[in-house]
Amino acid sequence: MDHRTQRFAAIYNEIDRHSLGKLASIYTEDISFVDPFHKIQGLDALTSYFQGLYENVSDIEFLVTNSYEVDDISFIYWTMTYQHRKLNGGKDIKVDGHSRLNFIGDKVSQHRDYFDSAQMLYRQIPLLGGVIRLLDKRITA
Repeated sequence: MDHRTQRFAAIYNEIDRHSLGKLASIYTEDISFVDPFHKIQGLDALTSYFQGLYENVSDIEFLVTNSYEVDDISFIYWTMTYQHRKLNGGKDIKVDGHSRLNFIGDKVSQHRDYFDSAQMLYRQIPLLGGVIRLLDKRITA
């Protein structure tokens, strides 16, 4: 893992609701952030998003399992473990995913996350999760 990707991952795991100012040390002012649920433009908007995220999540951690770098682009593969009081009975939820990071200097200017939104959220909702698991069984049968 190159030094920029390593630094990004380390700081990402330090961030919590009390240290959102650290986002400015890893993202450019005009950061473009995209995941299966959101498309966010700008550091202020991203900081607001993280503020809302950390109000609802009691614990979150990213374990980087692999990475590849090509010029100013890094691909990181990770497992996110988080707890949300309203999901999965407040127990750990694990989500595998990967991110594409475009760097300008030492900061990320574009961040795109790829993960299974059902694994992250929908399967964790009591009634909806049961319906999704039933559909999964029927599709694979």
